[in-house]
Formats: sequence, C-alpha cells, structure tokens
Amino acid sequence: MPLCRGERALCIAEELGAFLPYVGGVDYAHVLLPPLEVLCSYQDVDIRNKAVDSLSKIGMQMKESDLLQRFIPLVKRLANSTIIAHRVSSCGLFHIAYPSASVNLRTDLRLLYGQLCKDDITLVRRSAALSLTKLAGTVEPCHLKTDFIRMFESLSQDGQEFVRLFSAKSCTRIKKLLEPQDFVEHILPAVLNMSQDASLRVRYAVADLLCDFCEAVVTESTRVNLVSAYVCLLRDNEAVIRKAAAEKLSRFCSTLNKELAIEHIIPCVKELSSDSAPNVRIFLASEVMEIAPVLGKDAAIEKLVPIIDSLIQDENSFVLLKVVTKHNQVNQVVGDDLLSQSLLNATCRLAKDSNWRVRLAIAEYIPHLANQSNVDELITLCRQSLTDEDSSVCNAAYQSLERLAPGKNGSAGNANVP
Repeated sequence: MPLCRGERALCIAEELGAFLPYVGGVDYAHVLLPPLEVLCSYQDVDIRNKAVDSLSKIGMQMKESDLLQRFIPLVKRLANSTIIAHRVSSCGLFHIAYPSASVNLRTDLRLLYGQLCKDDITLVRRSAALSLTKLAGTVEPCHLKTDFIRMFESLSQDGQEFVRLFSAKSCTRIKKLLEPQDFVEHILPAVLNMSQDASLRVRYAVADLLCDFCEAVVTESTRVNLVSAYVCLLRDNEAVIRKAAAEKLSRFCSTLNKELAIEHIIPCVKELSSDSAPNVRIFLASEVMEIAPVLGKDAAIEKLVPIIDSLIQDENSFVLLKVVTKHNQVNQVVGDDLLSQSLLNATCRLAKDSNWRVRLAIAEYIPHLANQSNVDELITLCRQSLTDEDSSVCNAAYQSLERLAPGKNGSAGNANVP
C-alpha cells in the first residue's frame, strides 16, 4: 500500500538525518538543511520532531565554519519566523548552535531564546520549556545565573499548565548545572510554589522530584521549607498526588534528621494509614516500614508501631501483604518480638484470601518469617495451602515447606501437589 503524504514526509524527515554519506560527507552537509527547514513548518508534530532530530544529528557533525554560515542563520530564521511551527521547531536546535557561536552571536541566541520563552503562542513556550535544559547545558556558568534563571522563572510562572509542567520536570537537570547555593536561592522558591500549583500534573511532577531537591539542600532552614512542601503533597486533595508523595516517603525521610521526621512527617503518615484511597494505603504500607531506621528504636516503637498495627488491621489484602513482606526493616530496629504475633495473624489471613495472587505471594514469602514466628505454625500454614484450588499456590506452598522442613513433607503432603 503506498504511503500517504504525511507518512512520506515523516520517512523523509527521519532518513535525511542519516543522509550525509550520500551527499558527499560533512563538506556538503549544508545541502540537507533546506529540505529539513521546510519539514520544520509542518503542522504534524511527529514530522517536525523528526526534522529537528535530523537537523540536530547533522549539526553535531558539521564543520564550525558551516555551523556559523549555515546552521546558526537557519536557527535564527526559524526562531524569528511568523510561522508558529518554525518557532516551535527552533527551540530544539539552540543547543547545537550555541557552542560554535561567537560571543556576540551567543548573546543574540540567548536573547532570542528568552523571547521564545515569552512567546504569545502556548505551543512555542511549551517547546521552549521542554528544551530549556538542553540549552542550559551549553551556556556559560555566568549566564546560567542571569539569563537562564530569568527564563526558568518566566516559564515556571506561565499561565499554561504544560509550560509549568515541563519547567518543573527540568528542575532535576537544572540542579546538576547550578551551584547548590544558586539552586537554593533561585530555583527552589519556584519549586515550593509549584508544590501548591493549581494543576494536578504540576503537583504530581513536584511530588515525583522532591527527594532530588531535598538531597541538594545544604541549609537546615531550607530543608524545613521543603518538608513543608512535602507535607502539603501528602495532604493533597487528590489521591493520585498523595500516592505519588507516599511512594517517596522512605527516600525523603532518609534526608531528614529524626526530629524533623517525627514533628512533620509522622502525623501525615498516621493520617494516610486510614486514607480513603486504597492505593495510597498500599504505597504507604510499602514505604512506612523503611523509615524505622531514621526514627531509631524508641521513637519507632512509640510512633511507628501503632501505625503499623493499624495497617495490619486494614481490610485491603494488598496493604496487609506489603506490611508482611517488608517486616524485616522494622524488626531490625524494634526487635523481632514486638510484631511477631500480629504478623503471624496477618499471614494466616492472607493465606485464606479470596485473591489467588495474594495467596501465592504469601505462600512464597512464608519462609522469610521463620526468624520471627513459630516455625511449627508456619509449617502448618504451608500444609493447609497444599490443598489450595490454584496449582501455583500449591506448588509455592510445597517449595516453602521444603525450605522450612527439608525432607519432612511426607507422602501425604506430596500427593496434594498437582
């Protein structure tokens, strides 16, 4: 079947990026620029992106003289064009043009990119936000602190949510480019504001990246501000944000001292243990067990064990399963005896769960409980699972029984394995 016009254009945009050997090599790379410039004007996003990718590949191989005489003028034409698609495409090419430019040309390119960051058209600003860190990786440190930071601040306060979203996602890369004190002074305030952004997508992005920011912080006062932002995310109105924040709980707490964790994080953890959204409780159960080392034995017994006991009573089997399978992290801090009976009771509940995947998971995990629970009771539990209606559960129970009591299964136990 012949390709339609759009499909042909997409293929051409992709193939031209590898076309240098067929036009005489890098000496003739410039002959590939005009057709790709035309393809940058297409409304189809995929075609434009392929054209930009191909231009980038060619630009990285061009001689410096050709970059100055051919490539940089192309980038400037696209960026100054009245055609929206041209301006959108230009944003992905600045990082190729900038390193070879003269001092004056670099100034022009920075100013031009700054204009794109404030363009009247949302698509252009989105593209500028998306490619911001590519350009930042080529800009001199002195200009990172001035021009680049102004661009970021403009994009992070943009009225369109996807522009703010892309600027939020760029923060991790920005952190690596800036000195810690510059990041804290100029970028972190924007991050804190975005943690309370009206857009769910932006808040989700911040929740996903907040640990990276906390690890970069050097002062305790700034760390407290980040903790406040994290608390807001843990208490967000949207369950998906609370889940994203809960998913980072142990890593975030590992950057804190015990006092901050107890004062600010533990109250939120207690609230989330009875959250109305099952997914939030599931992720919390997975993470909460790992924060015991941060608290230390006494605080973990006082603050954390009651929360774990509450999760063990949860009606959702997957919450219970997370607690049981992560018990080692807590036991290493508070001791084996404190939760042993609760864990055994929870294991018995899970072994009879209506979901075969839950029964399978617990049948496979039972041997790991041998140090904390009565082995005879665990063996009895395994033998009961040998009669499970699901063959995979039976097989898992048999393997666990072999680990708990090697060679002592007996013919009756073996006969029950399909």
